[in-house]
Amino acid sequence: MEVQLTADGSHTLYIPELDEHYHSVNGAIQESLHVYVKSGLNHCKKQQINLLEFGFGTGLNAFLALVEAEKRNLEIINYTTLEKYPLPASIYSQLNYTKEFPIEFHRYFEKIHTCEWEDFVEISDKFRIKKIQTDFSGFRFTDKYDVIFYDAFAPDKQPDVWSQEIFDELFNHTNPEGILTTYCAKGKIRRMMQSAGFITERIPGPPGKREMLRAIRP
Repeated sequence: MEVQLTADGSHTLYIPELDEHYHSVNGAIQESLHVYVKSGLNHCKKQQINLLEFGFGTGLNAFLALVEAEKRNLEIINYTTLEKYPLPASIYSQLNYTKEFPIEFHRYFEKIHTCEWEDFVEISDKFRIKKIQTDFSGFRFTDKYDVIFYDAFAPDKQPDVWSQEIFDELFNHTNPEGILTTYCAKGKIRRMMQSAGFITERIPGPPGKREMLRAIRP
């Protein structure tokens, strides 16, 4: 695993075995802000938000969601995130995501990574997180969600995590008017979401990507 710079100056990770990056090489922070915060989280107008993330990865999406919760003065984001292979401290400690944000946010990134797994932990008074070490198909839903970040590796790299069964489960555990966003815009994935019951739309993607998908539960 290699730490690499992307076009906006923020880091991503490269996995040679998969020939895959964790984020867009055109800008890791730009991509996460566009796909998950601006196109997903910011379309939820609730003050208490239950959020589910498929793919904790570097913790960037969680960190940006926390920043947004503070910025919008939300009551709380309950952030559940799934990750089968957590990063070691030797890797996540090299990531430079906090440098773009005020100093008061810097401690939160480390706290997100070092907090216990499997139970909710309060990171700030507006954000708490439960990290679950599991593969996606092994996750057993117990709650319903207002926002879903679907940030798995690409379908051609890990096709088993882009299945009709998973999207059916997601639909059944999404609140009315709940929002799912993903960087992926493949027709096959859109049709799976529609088959599950979501109303889908292709919207402009982040820098370097023409389109992405947003799905709404009616």
